[in-house]
Amino acid sequence: MIINTFSKTLLKWNKSQNSRSMPWKGEKDPYRIWLSEIILQQTRVEQGWEYYTRFITTFPSVKELALASDKEVFKLWEGLGYYSRCRNLIATARHIYQERNSVFPQTYEEILKLKGVGPYTAAAIASFSYNLPYAVVDGNVQRVLARIFGIEDPIDSTSGKKRFHALAQELLDKKNPAIYNQAIMDFGATVCKPLQPLCSQCPFASDCVAFKENKIAQFPVKSKKLIIKNRYFYFFFIRCRNKIAIRERLTKDIWQHLHEFPLMELEKEGSLNTALDAARQAGWFHAKDFISSISNTYKQKLTHQHIHAVFITVQVGRMPSTLKNYDWVEADKLAQYSFPKVINDFLKTAL
Repeated sequence: MIINTFSKTLLKWNKSQNSRSMPWKGEKDPYRIWLSEIILQQTRVEQGWEYYTRFITTFPSVKELALASDKEVFKLWEGLGYYSRCRNLIATARHIYQERNSVFPQTYEEILKLKGVGPYTAAAIASFSYNLPYAVVDGNVQRVLARIFGIEDPIDSTSGKKRFHALAQELLDKKNPAIYNQAIMDFGATVCKPLQPLCSQCPFASDCVAFKENKIAQFPVKSKKLIIKNRYFYFFFIRCRNKIAIRERLTKDIWQHLHEFPLMELEKEGSLNTALDAARQAGWFHAKDFISSISNTYKQKLTHQHIHAVFITVQVGRMPSTLKNYDWVEADKLAQYSFPKVINDFLKTAL
């Protein structure tokens, strides 16, 4: 029965065929494992690798990260997206430094209490750092188990999550949890891939329900359809001599704690004149001020939102009093501030 031989077969594949290389692989330092796992949440390994290297170079220990300014950490995170992860990273580093004397918790239950750490991340830290018998269940693991065992429970349902977690824990090699957990994630990433899986190279092919029933593309099952919201942003790149008006986004929305230019958000596309009229009425600039350029639409795709951004460059003679809550930053100093990707894309051509 495959459930009895699964871990043995997986570990045999891992030893003889798994050549996947990553800088955190085999790492035992809980700080580095935690850092890598937070970076990799909702992020491809190829992209996360570069950020991980920069973080451990800049902040080699949790103390250095805890003592860094928010601005410095956000600038290093810039472009990685899902900025709530960065806020949690800062909060957790300071908690461990201040409340735990820089010592990471060493039990699954205590690790799970850390801000921004869920069951998957807690299991990864517990198993990789301390070799504790907790199975990781990420997207790769869910896909492997769904296909091989023919699990039709949706991975985004409560019952599905419970079933996948229970099966993963049952299959776990309790004597070698760190090696096993890394192996099953690597297997999902390199063999049982989302698209074009390498079934001809799969040691489970003869037992895989999805392969035998020709239903590979149907697993794993999801019940909820992702609804995308389109948002239309009109940014005003207001220059007074050599200074630009920017501010930090403080509302609990996308890009919290990143910076932006004065913004008019409208409900539909093609509302440029409406945005210009609204900005004039707000006193951001006046009829005598010079609109030097209006950009094409820049786009940024987030998980649940698609951003459509137009940038209007305006030259003003004096700093508008209505923008007194903005910081006026010299153009060559903007690189010191963290911005969303869509704004950075614009700045590459604007400066």
